Amino acid sequence: MQRGIALLSGGFDSPVAIHLMQERLEIVAAHFHQQELTGLQEVEKVRALVRALGLKKAYLIPFTFVLKAIVEKCTHKDYFILQKIAMFQAAGMLAEKEGAHFLITGENLAQVSSQTLSNLTTITKHVSQEILRPLLTYDKEEIIRVAKKIGTYETSKGPEICSLLGPKHPATKSDYAKIKMELEKLELQSLLQESIAKAEIMSL
Repeated sequence: MQRGIALLSGGFDSPVAIHLMQERLEIVAAHFHQQELTGLQEVEKVRALVRALGLKKAYLIPFTFVLKAIVEKCTHKDYFILQKIAMFQAAGMLAEKEGAHFLITGENLAQVSSQTLSNLTTITKHVSQEILRPLLTYDKEEIIRVAKKIGTYETSKGPEICSLLGPKHPATKSDYAKIKMELEKLELQSLLQESIAKAEIMSL
C-alpha cells in the first residue's frame, strides 16, 4: 500500500480527512505544534487523536520558531498562506524520508483564510508533492457528522489554538509571484530542516 503524510491538527477536519483515506493509503501523521505558546494541552490532544484513528506513526514537530520568523519577516495578512506552505513543504521532507507519494489535508472550500480557492491554488503551486484534499467539497455539518461517527468529535471539540500568531484580517486572495517573494524573505528550508530534526516520533 502506498504511503501518505497527513497534516493533523487538533480540529475536526484533519482527523476526518485521515479516516476517509485510511483504506486507500498507509498514513503517517504530522502535527506542527506551538507548545511553547499553547502548553502541553495541544500535543496531548493530538496524541489522543492519533490513538483514536489507530495510526501507527506520527511526527510531533515544533514549529513556533518557524511561525515567529513568518510574523517577523513577512507581510502579516499572508500569514496563514505562508504557514500552510511551510507545513506542506516540511511534510514533503517527511514524505521523502518515509517513502510517501502524497500529502493529505483536511482543507475544504467552505472555510475562509487560507482555504479560499485563490489561496488553495497559490499554496498548491508552492508544493512539489501531490496534495489530496478529501474534504474539499464538504461543509462543516457533514464533517462533524463523520467526526461523531468515528469517535474523534469529543477530542476535537476542545479549543482550537493553532492561530495564535495569525492576523485578524487574513488575505483571502493571493498570487504565486507575491507569495514567492514573501517566502524569499525567509531561510525556510533551513528552518524546516531544524524543525524536523527536533521532532518527536510517536509510534503505536
